[in-house]
Amino acid sequence: MKQRIITGVIAGGGFLAVLFAGGIFFTILVVLLALIGIYELMKMKHIQPLSLRGGIGFLFVLLLVLPDAWLEAGLWQVERLELFLLLVIVMLSLTVLTKNMFTFDEAGFMVLGSVYIGFGFHYFMQARFLDNGLELVFLVLFLVWATDTGAYFAGRTLGKHKLWPEISPKKTIEGSLGGIVLAFLVGFIYTAFFPVFGSALVLTLCVLVVSTAGQLGDLVESAFKRHYAVKDSGQVLPGHGGILDRFDSLIFVMPILYLFGFL
Repeated sequence: MKQRIITGVIAGGGFLAVLFAGGIFFTILVVLLALIGIYELMKMKHIQPLSLRGGIGFLFVLLLVLPDAWLEAGLWQVERLELFLLLVIVMLSLTVLTKNMFTFDEAGFMVLGSVYIGFGFHYFMQARFLDNGLELVFLVLFLVWATDTGAYFAGRTLGKHKLWPEISPKKTIEGSLGGIVLAFLVGFIYTAFFPVFGSALVLTLCVLVVSTAGQLGDLVESAFKRHYAVKDSGQVLPGHGGILDRFDSLIFVMPILYLFGFL
């Protein structure tokens, strides 16, 4: 517990400081988090990071997470989608050139994993650089934390009906609903001081999307870990696990907020 608290204070304080600062420091931090995230996924799959497979994974994530301005700078002004499709074609060709030493299964894993992590962190970064980005990002963070907290305490005190025992045996329907309730309470209190949205309806929809999608994102990462028989995604944060253990809900939520027009 002591180690968990120390890590939380140091890592959390540093993260919030860089989040406040924004700019190049925040961009570099998010890119590093994304690279560590794909590293953790590769370790679950027993793919060596310092290999052709690993290099492809890192390259895919960089392609998806880097800001648009960085990709469009210099002499190689190419669309992100075009580069991504080109790399997919190259990767599929490698399954033939390596005589299936690099398999179709691994190729699919790299594409899906890089999309999950790369776009998740990309839209987190993009949200921060909006005009009201700092207030919006803190709203999302508070909603995610409130959902986790509410679900934990409601589940412990009221939980009777399992939410999805095959994936996460301890989660309950009552806990899930408790998380949503606390997220609504925190969201409306926060926006009373920092009015991120212009209407209560938009805020209500945002809270509902963040809270439900955040819980789904947590289940997605639990499914990964259960499938690959690991307890934590990594050990980069002593007492807290890996980067994916801490950011699983957030990186699942951010692309959904973008698709729903909140970013």
